[in-house]
Amino acid sequence: MASRLTLSVLVDNNTFTDRYFSGEPGLSFLLETDEKKILFDTGYSDAFLANARNMGTDLLDLDYVILSHGHFDHTGGLVALIRHLAEAKINHIPHQVPHLVAHPLCFCPRPRPPLPNTGSPLGEEEVRRQFPVNLSCSPVWITGDLVFLGEVPRRFAYERTDPGTRTILLPDGSTAPDFLLDDSALAFQSGAGLVIITGCSHAGICNIAEYAREVCGENRIVDIIGGFHLVGPSPEQLQGTCDYLRNAVPAAVHACHCTSLFAKITLSGACTLQETGVGLRLEY
Repeated sequence: MASRLTLSVLVDNNTFTDRYFSGEPGLSFLLETDEKKILFDTGYSDAFLANARNMGTDLLDLDYVILSHGHFDHTGGLVALIRHLAEAKINHIPHQVPHLVAHPLCFCPRPRPPLPNTGSPLGEEEVRRQFPVNLSCSPVWITGDLVFLGEVPRRFAYERTDPGTRTILLPDGSTAPDFLLDDSALAFQSGAGLVIITGCSHAGICNIAEYAREVCGENRIVDIIGGFHLVGPSPEQLQGTCDYLRNAVPAAVHACHCTSLFAKITLSGACTLQETGVGLRLEY
């Protein structure tokens, strides 16, 4: 029998009406399987902790922290999580230190004028001081049914974007255009097909979905949830995404975070688009 997955939205740009949670321009999901409890991204601030508490959990028993990529609206909450765990230790409150999984470029500084760094507030050295760390370009199986995809191949021409002023300071000290090669996602194998869980989809939501199908050996898609990075897409990208989703026929799509209203309205003509916001809890 396939394992079950519960996904709770802890941070998103939007919150549900009459649900008293905090929103911010960032993303954080709590995943609970039969085997593990996983925090996927940490948002921009400590809002994920307050929202989790209001949903009835304190995040002191996490098995994993998995990061979709290094931008500060997905890694900014790491400092708050470290403080939360440290306070539990000082106060003799039962807790465990989760393993952290990400791409090897996740913690590289990302200068983008006028900001000196749009990346993680913590560097790799400090992160390794706080957590057991697995940085991988290759897929990492978290459980028998849940996989971190690692570096996503970029196959669809309409999803290739110009880095513009984005740069990244590489481990060898050189600076390069930032193509956000660290952007990754999760895929969960439910009994009915894949649940694809994204952070920002800088790699392209179609590239991510196609790679998830390849890694998992499964074509059926139950749901795609997360940021689609369709804030100001080109007509070609938006049309290509709609065509892909129309052919893939996911049972549901929960596009959130970095997906504009115009993109959502357009996507709704190609797939079964569902409302998403802080407080949403889904079971697969």
